[in-house]
Parts: sequence; C-alpha cells; structure tokens
Amino acid sequence: MAISILAPKTQIYYPETDGKPMAETLQHILVITYLLSALRDYFRNALDVYVGANNLIYYEEGEPSSVFAPDCYVIFGLDKTPRRVYKLWQEKRVPSVTFEITSHSTWMEDLGNKRVLYAKLGVQEYFIYDVEHADLEPPLQGFRLEQGEYVRIVPDEHGRLVSRELGLTLQEIDGTLRLIHPATNEIVLTPDESYEAAREAEEAAREAEQAAREAEAHTRAVEQENARLRAELEKLRGKQA
Repeated sequence: MAISILAPKTQIYYPETDGKPMAETLQHILVITYLLSALRDYFRNALDVYVGANNLIYYEEGEPSSVFAPDCYVIFGLDKTPRRVYKLWQEKRVPSVTFEITSHSTWMEDLGNKRVLYAKLGVQEYFIYDVEHADLEPPLQGFRLEQGEYVRIVPDEHGRLVSRELGLTLQEIDGTLRLIHPATNEIVLTPDESYEAAREAEEAAREAEQAAREAEAHTRAVEQENARLRAELEKLRGKQA
C-alpha cells in the first residue's frame, strides 16, 4: 500500500519583541509611561477600550516583517485582556489613535513611512511629539484621517490639539506632553499623580484646619484679655467714685 507523505506545515513565528529599547532617553520613557498610565486610568471603566504601548502589531498574516510598534495606542471595541503581540487579522480592530514620541533618529520615519502606513491601515488620529524640541516645529503635531488621507490638526491659540477619538485635548505643559479634559481644563492624571494630589490636598486641609484652630484660640485669648482689661477698668472707676 502506498503511503502518502504530507509536507510538514511551517508554523510562522511572530516575535514578541524587536530587540529595540523602549525609548532613547528618560524624557521619552516618561512621556510614554504617562500616556499609557493616564489613558488606562481614564478609560478604566470602559470595558471595550484597550490601551497599549510599545508592543508589536502585525498587520499582514504570514509576513512577520509587516509590523509596527507604536509608543502608545488606543483601540476601541476591544476588551482589556493583555496581548503579548497583536495580530490585526485575528483581532480585526485597528488602533483608533497612535502616539509616537519622536527622536532625532526616528522623526523622518515617524513623519514619512509610518504616517503613510497608519493612514493606509485606517488609524483615525496620529500624534507625534518631539520632547527634545530638536527636529519638529511645532514639537507637537497631530493628523486626522479624512477620506483615506491624513490632514493636519490645526492647534488652537494655546497650541492645543483636539483628539475627537479620545474626547481630550493634547498640550505641552512645563516641557512635557499632557492630556487635558476640555470641559474642565484639568490635566488627566496618572493614578500615582492622583494619589499624590489627594495626599497634598489632605495635607493642605489639615494645615488649614490647624490654622483655623490656632486663629480661634488666638481670638479667644484676645477676647479674654479684653474682658480682663475691661474688668480692671471697671475696678479703677469704682475706686475713683
């Protein structure tokens, strides 16, 4: 009996890392971790919003070289289960917003090939931030997809960019990138920043309460002294009469 020999199936390997560092400098790392932490906390109650950073996203099945790794990204309509790698043909959800914290060695790629790729894939908004102010002018730039092409988002008079997808604005404040609540004009804080702000507010409340107690004690002391002086004055008047 003839035995048919089947060719072994080749399993395609999709690496979980590209071997490159997360970012070039501490400044870059701090901005990326801020975006990741602040956005994860901002969308913490939305079960269908996935926020990721610096992991590999594969966009062509069978082609491990067809990959990109945004510094930070947001995907709507996706559960929060952590992914070691992200395969578009499986998840069927393209990032709605991507962020690149650019550097001297990456800014041309970020503005060139990467911008073309993101538009082709259907990323609705793309933001680039030059934390070192070395190559981009202005250092914060944004693009919105319109009819398959990116159109630059025009900043307002304060240099803020509106993200329609996130419902937030972006602005450079004190030399770093911040997300802003447009309704309240408050900065979107990370959990650590919120904890520290609450701790400082609690400490300020304690100090205000202590100052109020001291002021009240001082007022009582002044009133008691005034009462004593009035009593002494009455005694003197009585003796003179």
